[in-house]
Amino acid sequence: MSENELGAFLRSRREAVSPADVGLPAGYRRRTPGLRRAELATLAGISVEYLARLEQGRDRHPSPQVLGALAEAMRMSTDERFHLRLLAKATEGGSSYVCPSAQPPVVSIRPTVRALLDKLEPAPAVLINRMTQVLAYTTGFEHLARPTGLLDAAEPSFARFVFTDPRARDVHPDWDAVATQQVAILKCAAGLADPHVAALVDELTVTAGGPFVERLTTPGIPERAGVQRWAHPEAGELRLAYEALELADDQRLIAYLPADEASSAALDRLTGRHLGTLRVVNS
Repeated sequence: MSENELGAFLRSRREAVSPADVGLPAGYRRRTPGLRRAELATLAGISVEYLARLEQGRDRHPSPQVLGALAEAMRMSTDERFHLRLLAKATEGGSSYVCPSAQPPVVSIRPTVRALLDKLEPAPAVLINRMTQVLAYTTGFEHLARPTGLLDAAEPSFARFVFTDPRARDVHPDWDAVATQQVAILKCAAGLADPHVAALVDELTVTAGGPFVERLTTPGIPERAGVQRWAHPEAGELRLAYEALELADDQRLIAYLPADEASSAALDRLTGRHLGTLRVVNS
């Protein structure tokens, strides 16, 4: 990697975006077909001088908010946002946003919680931590979530799926409400000065951009019960009532039940009503 990989990437993306792509007139006497620095700086809400320092490698520590604003202004794709985030972290010399002395989120599962999840079979149920990281789930939940893509990642996360996977908007017809709830969960943990959650918030500020950042200033508390609509790729539309139980170790157990007869029949067909073996992530 060159010494100024981040700056080079920002400049290459700026030069690849035409004024028309971001709603600006083409104008005259353009040496390149891309955006001028002044145009991008205005769109991102930063100074031209600061953008020049970033591109030239004279400033290598932009905040997640600045990176998110630049990604939003240049209409970066999800893959480009992830790459931008990786380059930004690389310029920090591999350092972490997280204080080494901070208590990391608990990923182990207590025997009583395992037993409780086993008892919930074949109902869909999932155990997450304060980072919305999926720790364990019933086979019923696997039948529900696997076809949607939620469990594809090596370390599945509700928040990352909802905000960075385009399939989430298809799965959740009420995506706005679901997204707001995911931010409320993270804000609740971040409000306790949790640096691990703060690092995830910084990550999503870059990779998810506006839809995530806008919700950071929106009041909201995590809901413990409600009804969600799922547009399932195999079972069709499901109306699922959920109950969220707050457990020790800042873990949350979420169980889903059909909210009407049509959803009950569809869920029975999906899960097969067969008892299965508890799935533990990274066990």
